Amino acid sequence: MALTHVNPTRMELSRLKKQLEIARRGHKLLKDKQDEMVRQFMAVIKENRSLRMETETELKKIIKRFSSAKLKMSQAGIYEALMIPTKSIDIDAGSKTIMNIKVPTLDIHDEGKINLTYGFAFTPSELDEAIIALSKLLPKLVRLADLEKTCDLLANEIEKTRRRVNAIEYIMIPDMEEEIKYIIQKLDDNERSNIIRLMKSKEIILQKDSQYQY
Repeated sequence: MALTHVNPTRMELSRLKKQLEIARRGHKLLKDKQDEMVRQFMAVIKENRSLRMETETELKKIIKRFSSAKLKMSQAGIYEALMIPTKSIDIDAGSKTIMNIKVPTLDIHDEGKINLTYGFAFTPSELDEAIIALSKLLPKLVRLADLEKTCDLLANEIEKTRRRVNAIEYIMIPDMEEEIKYIIQKLDDNERSNIIRLMKSKEIILQKDSQYQY
């Protein structure tokens, strides 16, 4: 790093020392924030992974039942059977904060009761089972979407914080320390130069005094 722009004065040295102290405190705060966000992230990831595995297992069963129903019905018959919704639900979208990060919350209000709106005479039982199972799985799917978005937001914020921590630790603080070292060295050089000049001046004065005495 070029240090020619640094003004080697005691005032500049004092200013840089204060900035270095602030940078170190800021680095510690950001590092603590990063560690806590990682801890929160791991907790969300753990829940997300468990719920994802559970929902994927249930979805495979539902898809298998629905595929079996498709073999026993025409495509037009399935469309007609699924044309009218079996029930209604409400989803409230809100938000909460995790380490000052705004993340979404989804609350589902489910009636719980399912009314199959098609006749049973021309539909296989596999279709009924698939619809009922999918209805029961819906709250988990909504919760999974909530967790997925939270994970994305936390991961992005952790990455931003990590870049800031690294910039302070590996660029800002070393640059300040180098500038402080440079100024101290220049001030020491100037001090030594002043001492040498004073000694030479004293020597010249003593020589002149000695000449006048003779």
